[in-house]
Amino acid sequence: MFSTMQDGPLSIARILRHGTGPHGGAEVVTWTGEGARRTSYAEIGRRTAQLAHALRGLGVTGDERVATFMWNNSEHLEAYFAVPSMGAVLHTLNIRLFPEQLVYVANHAEDQVVLVDGTLLPLFGKLLPELGTVRHVVVVGGDKAALQAPAGVEVHSYEELLAGQPTEFDWPEFDERSAAAMCYTSGTTGNPKGVVYSHRSVYLHSMQVCMTDGMALSQADRVLAVVPMFHAMSWGLPYAAFMVGASMIMPDRFLQPEPLVKMIAAERPTMAAAVPTIWQGVLQYLEANPHDVSSLREVVVGGAACPPSLMRTFEESYGIPVLHAWGMTETSPLGSVARPPAGVTGEERWRYRASQGRFPAGVQARLVGDDGSVLPWDGRSIGELEVRGPWIAGAYYGDDDPERFHDGWLRTGDVGYLTSDGFVQLTDRAKDVIKSGGEWISSVELENRVMEHPAVAEAMVIGVPDEKWSERPLVAVVLKEGHQADAAELRDFLSGQVAKWQLPEYWTFIPEAPKTSVGKFDKKRLRQQHAEGQLTITRLT
Repeated sequence: MFSTMQDGPLSIARILRHGTGPHGGAEVVTWTGEGARRTSYAEIGRRTAQLAHALRGLGVTGDERVATFMWNNSEHLEAYFAVPSMGAVLHTLNIRLFPEQLVYVANHAEDQVVLVDGTLLPLFGKLLPELGTVRHVVVVGGDKAALQAPAGVEVHSYEELLAGQPTEFDWPEFDERSAAAMCYTSGTTGNPKGVVYSHRSVYLHSMQVCMTDGMALSQADRVLAVVPMFHAMSWGLPYAAFMVGASMIMPDRFLQPEPLVKMIAAERPTMAAAVPTIWQGVLQYLEANPHDVSSLREVVVGGAACPPSLMRTFEESYGIPVLHAWGMTETSPLGSVARPPAGVTGEERWRYRASQGRFPAGVQARLVGDDGSVLPWDGRSIGELEVRGPWIAGAYYGDDDPERFHDGWLRTGDVGYLTSDGFVQLTDRAKDVIKSGGEWISSVELENRVMEHPAVAEAMVIGVPDEKWSERPLVAVVLKEGHQADAAELRDFLSGQVAKWQLPEYWTFIPEAPKTSVGKFDKKRLRQQHAEGQLTITRLT
């Protein structure tokens, strides 16, 4: 027996039509450094149609890959909608990957057209001769003559391509399971892996972002999307904002603390999203340069564990709640959100908020032990987190990886425990857990504790070889400007906060924490620096 309900594909074109029709008065604000340029959603809809017609003229007639090499701005948003809505596949190139990784992913995805921001032409120009499938480069906001292209590659101006094109497009209907967009992982181990999102997965994920147990987006919001549009689809914010008519503020290339704070003060966003390192920089700037940031009802933090001290300072000093979320490229990326249960107050509320959160109905989770057994949700049993659901990847594009996908579940590589009420607390990445004398030490917990010290800006913890205990934690510390602290003081600060046997003996002070292309601590590079003797180590007895 079938239902009597109407059927129609869940598609990005459907989100586009709704956002540019009933919500056509919402706006996209792109920061220029000195101020802002504004575009209504209705105008975005017209330019999206023009871009689709222009791409048809360049030979994009099916599921060809159209890549972007761009910052967060209104033109990038136009590509977000035009490319998948016309039936092609959007591929957001991570501009912060190493050059050889960028060449690999562009060739692996078989990109045929690339939209490139004018400010990024010097970087892209070095890659172009090695991009074997690219036939057209479209320069956005720059001089196309500044790019020297190899034979067989045509260079176009974005605005010239759009000029004179029709402002309406007959968006086709196709299977909602068709590819809509693709992102590659950050490639911290081996080559980046391709994740292909479907129209259906994007639509369902957008709904979850808007739900109250997600990011609770509504038409009353002004969303500051600091998280790059080239990283996990900007956490789904562009599509979710169009779904409910929330205006968007795009920082373009101005991602430093000073312009971000000025943006918040001038444009009055109600919510913003970025990795913890961004908010740490914003907080330090605010402490030295007070601005009115009271418009923010909530700040979303993801991509890495957020130090509880950062969350408390934002709320207690500025009245801004920090919402902790967890996800990854393979989960679209929203996996869980740390909204405490109703009625929870005081320190218990902070315990929930510091967790990675509760899984929504669309995400199933389980913990798997070293022996392959499924562990109970008892708040004690620790295992690797595995997830599945309609916006969770079931495979990598063109890259068989049975170790990552098995039995219909995605192995996340995160280690932690689940509580009986469905909250997950991740204690480490599987590859980062420190095994000392047969006992496990969480590098994340040590990092968070050290970063609570008033002189510490950032702290990274890795395991290093030890003759007696096999492995011990090494703490790499970045001090705040104008502050002083030594290893003995920091270890004394930890005393009483962690078990005595977990107190680190090895310490090093570094000017800057190495980070991945998406702003996470790059422990692989720190381990390499240690192995090559580049770090000055203090050993406490």
